[in-house]
Amino acid sequence: MNKQQAANVLAFDLGASSGRAIIGRWDGYKLSIEEIHRFPNDPVQVGTRLQWDILRIFHEIKQGLLKAKQSGIALESMAIDSWAVDFGVLGSTGELLMNPYHYRDRHTDGIMDEVVDRLGASSIFSRTGIQFLPINTIYQLYALRKSESFVFKEGRYLLMIPDLLQYFLTGKMKSELTISSTTQLYNPTLGEWDGALLRELGIPREWFAEVVEPGTVVGLLTPIVCEELDMGPLPVVAVGEHDTASAVLAVPAADSDFAYLISGTWSLLGTEVQQPVLSQQALEWNFTNEGGVQGTYRLLKNIMGLWLLQECRNEWIKNGKEYSFAELSKLAEQSEPFRSLIDPDHEMFLKPVHMTRQISRFCRETGQSVPQTEGQYARCILESLALKYRYVFERTEQLADKTFKGLHMAGGGIQNTLLCQFTASAIGRPVWTGPIEASAIGNIAMQLIASGIFDSIQEARSAIRGSFAIDTYLPEEGARWEQEYHRFLNLVKD
Repeated sequence: MNKQQAANVLAFDLGASSGRAIIGRWDGYKLSIEEIHRFPNDPVQVGTRLQWDILRIFHEIKQGLLKAKQSGIALESMAIDSWAVDFGVLGSTGELLMNPYHYRDRHTDGIMDEVVDRLGASSIFSRTGIQFLPINTIYQLYALRKSESFVFKEGRYLLMIPDLLQYFLTGKMKSELTISSTTQLYNPTLGEWDGALLRELGIPREWFAEVVEPGTVVGLLTPIVCEELDMGPLPVVAVGEHDTASAVLAVPAADSDFAYLISGTWSLLGTEVQQPVLSQQALEWNFTNEGGVQGTYRLLKNIMGLWLLQECRNEWIKNGKEYSFAELSKLAEQSEPFRSLIDPDHEMFLKPVHMTRQISRFCRETGQSVPQTEGQYARCILESLALKYRYVFERTEQLADKTFKGLHMAGGGIQNTLLCQFTASAIGRPVWTGPIEASAIGNIAMQLIASGIFDSIQEARSAIRGSFAIDTYLPEEGARWEQEYHRFLNLVKD
């Protein structure tokens, strides 16, 4: 670690509901962050299609660059991380053919089952190591091909969301490893796109750009962008472009063997491994092996996360009840414990029009009391998430053949302290929380690794551990949580 060298970098962290520009400062001893720009990232419903407003996102990135310039801080580099699986298709002239579809768009309904029936789950998993989710890129592309979308006639290049935005900035087309691995089209054993899998599905192999490792300098801001923003040719770095990959880099673990839970709209629980776990058990439990930074893999499982509470809150706001998340947490705390439970990953919660109706339906169909108040819905969600975390935590230990001392939680979801406490009680072990802005901090740390400030992810984690607060939650009411966990197991589908 070069303690004498200070550096400032700019991270764009794009989530499924908002984006932010954050300056990271390393002074030789501590890392600090400053948010300089934040913007909503709402999908747009156009007819039957749900799409991302990608040009608005690009505009907001340029606004972030302007604010960084106006701050007077000299930057070494910039980078972008985002959610996974979504992409843009470009034509022969390099222009975007259409707005990217949102992963919750219904054009993939039924497609995953069709592809799995055709190719076989074992074959797909052995070649990609990726969890089966209907939102995955592979099924989005097959849905477009099946519908004879014009993009299959006009398309020439495909770029994942952060790679697409980097292309707009630099004119360079590259595919970063961690975001590429989420497509279920990348073969970690071969270390490249799976050409045979693409051919079998009728997806052109030539669409896919060279895969580069996190830490690669993709290019410089183009002269057109520099002229528009009146700034110099800033280097653009490919970091762990999947926001979860960046968040995992920011987990302040001192041990090499640790379990993490990245909590936000989605919850992602797993551990870091050196080789993909491609066992039959991993397939049956529907775990994933996504690419990580510096040669690691993320053995994890996607869990539905605080999307459930967010959607309930949106319903209540439409009905004139402007609850904050803190208020909902307080109402949950005041409500009767374990009145009703759900399996957060049941398919009925993936794309609901009315989340509260689906929760009520699940409770009725499983013979439970139906929530009646906002607090009861919130408590049902938070307790169910904590119990699902235990379920996945224990399976992670079995697949990785490890025993974890506790669980590191990071990301925006840790601001829900009730969920953190419930999680510690559910797993019966300590939970350590922090940092909140994990994806942005991991993005910053990877840029500092690329510039030589940190030599390794271990040094980066050590710096993060010494720079940001970590809170600890200890288990409570162990006997009651154990009892309810066995009840919960009867509700879990997989």
